[in-house]
Amino acid sequence: MNSWRNISLWMDRLDDPLQARPSLQADLQADVAIIGAGYTGLWTAYYLKRQAPQLRIVMLEAETAGFGASGRNGGWLMGNLLGEDRLLAKLPAVERKASFDLLHGIPDEVASVVAREGIDCDLRKGGVLYCAARYPEQEVRLREYLVHLRALGLGEDDYRWLAPNELAAQLRLANAYGALYSPHCATIQPAKLARGLARCVEGMGVEIYERSPVIDWQPGQVRTRHGQVIADWVVPAVEGYAATLPPLGNHQLPVQSLIVATEPLPADVWAGIGLERGQAFSEFSRQVTYGQRSRDDRLIFGARGGYRFGGRLRSDFNLSDDEQSLRRYLMGELFPQLRKVRFTHAWGGNLGMARRFQPHMLRDTRNRIALSGGYGGEGVGASNLGGRTLADLILGRDSELLRQPWVLHDSPISHLRRWEPEPLRWLGYNAIIRSFVHEDEVLANPRSPAWRRRLAQRLAAGLESLMS
Repeated sequence: MNSWRNISLWMDRLDDPLQARPSLQADLQADVAIIGAGYTGLWTAYYLKRQAPQLRIVMLEAETAGFGASGRNGGWLMGNLLGEDRLLAKLPAVERKASFDLLHGIPDEVASVVAREGIDCDLRKGGVLYCAARYPEQEVRLREYLVHLRALGLGEDDYRWLAPNELAAQLRLANAYGALYSPHCATIQPAKLARGLARCVEGMGVEIYERSPVIDWQPGQVRTRHGQVIADWVVPAVEGYAATLPPLGNHQLPVQSLIVATEPLPADVWAGIGLERGQAFSEFSRQVTYGQRSRDDRLIFGARGGYRFGGRLRSDFNLSDDEQSLRRYLMGELFPQLRKVRFTHAWGGNLGMARRFQPHMLRDTRNRIALSGGYGGEGVGASNLGGRTLADLILGRDSELLRQPWVLHDSPISHLRRWEPEPLRWLGYNAIIRSFVHEDEVLANPRSPAWRRRLAQRLAAGLESLMS
């Protein structure tokens, strides 16, 4: 169990003794069986108990609460949903605004819950900075993105352009061309939130069984090696671990995200970087590079990821020298003063990616299954929305949450978009990633001729469009 501390910086810095809860050793009857004690399962249990405290809810976790992506992520609590612009563009303007307001309210909803329940998770709502840095083409793409956001009806209060001098008041990068600032984002210590939520729902009467991996699940039945749960509703809240529960793996593909953390940096170094309010930041490249300043003054820096043939999960997240070197290089390009800083932690996790990058929240009424997933790396906030939505779907309530384009009513899992069979998905993923790497290398080289820069961008954009 001490090995759980090695999962991430976040788990390592917990005061929690990480004592395992009992495993399931008998057959049980429940109203709701939840597979997985990560954010989606915990939020679903929380909102169900708030609205229907009489329900018997049993949660089965293969390891311990926060073991998966909920204890390993970059700590961004976003008021967004992956692919929201495509989904909401089809709505009338009034409905679209209401949906954006719902999404933008996610950080405040989480803040109200942790305040009410006394969960200390280092939550700071400092907003997010999407930065154009390292090469000028990022500014062009970022300004085009702003035009797109304006066409959707989002104004200055949602996304505001910052000139380099305005950006420098919040974050000082080596070669900044500008940034978009949005207030709809907070940063947290994610393992504290996961562990705090687990204690909270347990106090509300939810039964959590740890070290109880599910070996089979069917409508109304979930089995472990030493017991089973018969339930009216089953919630498979496994996200990046969907491959372990067929047929979910056809619809939620596991990809890996990799992160490093510096040693605590002195005040004079932070004076040269910024991020005083706990802002999140991201470099606006096709391969995601992102970070935040932790409460104990470390730079948390995530960059790029991977996919394994056949959707195999990665269990060993001891980052190789090459994996750490790439992140050190990218960090050094943005913050030259950190090129030789010591990394104290390097880790990663499996996250779930839906086909066409479109998350889903559904109720299969016939089989009594409720599912939320495919967050694509934005699950810290999206899982809260998913938990609220699943609670209303299970309870049969009519609410604004259920009138959103990402919610599927009375829809079996088989109706979700499927990923292509292997080797097509592996070949496609690698072709796209290599085009992104090529584009980044060409554009980051100031000596690259204009024709080559244009070609690299067209190739990357064309392959990217195949996945969306």
